[in-house]
Amino acid sequence: MIVRLATEAAPGRAENEDNAFHAGRLVGVLDGVTEPVGVDTGCVHSPAWYVHRLTTHLADVAGRLGESLADTLAEAIRRVRADHGGRCDLTNPATPAATVCLIRVHHDRFDYLILSDSHLVTEIGGRVQAFTDPRFQIAVTRLRSELLVPGSAEGDVERRELTLHKYRLTNRPGGYWVAAATPQAARHAITGSLPLTGPDRVRRAALLTDGAACAVTEYRLMTWAGLLDLLTDHGPHELIRRVRRAEDADPDRRAHPRFKRHDDATAVLCAF
Repeated sequence: MIVRLATEAAPGRAENEDNAFHAGRLVGVLDGVTEPVGVDTGCVHSPAWYVHRLTTHLADVAGRLGESLADTLAEAIRRVRADHGGRCDLTNPATPAATVCLIRVHHDRFDYLILSDSHLVTEIGGRVQAFTDPRFQIAVTRLRSELLVPGSAEGDVERRELTLHKYRLTNRPGGYWVAAATPQAARHAITGSLPLTGPDRVRRAALLTDGAACAVTEYRLMTWAGLLDLLTDHGPHELIRRVRRAEDADPDRRAHPRFKRHDDATAVLCAF
């Protein structure tokens, strides 16, 4: 397996709340949930701190045999709980959190795990297929229908209200699941296995945070197949550069309504 990765903070942001890693047979991307201004998270730590600690612990337990990816993620979340050192209210629904996408390679397959709105894009036997966890988007769509007047503009005030209300759906049945302070959330991840041998084997796979996947999902700059080709031919940094150009072309977020003008962006390409 050949791995190429890139991660970049949003322009003007001091800390990158994304991360990517390659530790032995385990590869992953993480996207920290940005802390809303003025919201009490009950925690003295930032989303960037949480992502860094979770990445470190995932790498530490990457080589443990006989565990599922859900077991691996649950153990890493459990270790981050201990890193808080008893100083934080980990029952607060706004406690630092992150989306996660992982793959772990075996001889004849790789297993994958997706928690919240990161993406896994694969070329399988010549076909390109994207995988994600749709529950976050379903929850946000439901909140929009409940909170916003039909036809009204979605400005900063409305986005803040959506952010505050989504906490009542975080890590709850009927809502969506994310890595935070509850190891059991890992059991609710989207998981599966894909072959690395035979005619329908995976040849390429991309792991993307939403700040990179938006090249396809939001800005329509390319197809998923085009994204894989771009990563292969020009590398992850070029994908991020094109996303930045699209963000800059829509500074008031009217053409492409979104929570932030710029987002941290992370992309990983695995070639088999």
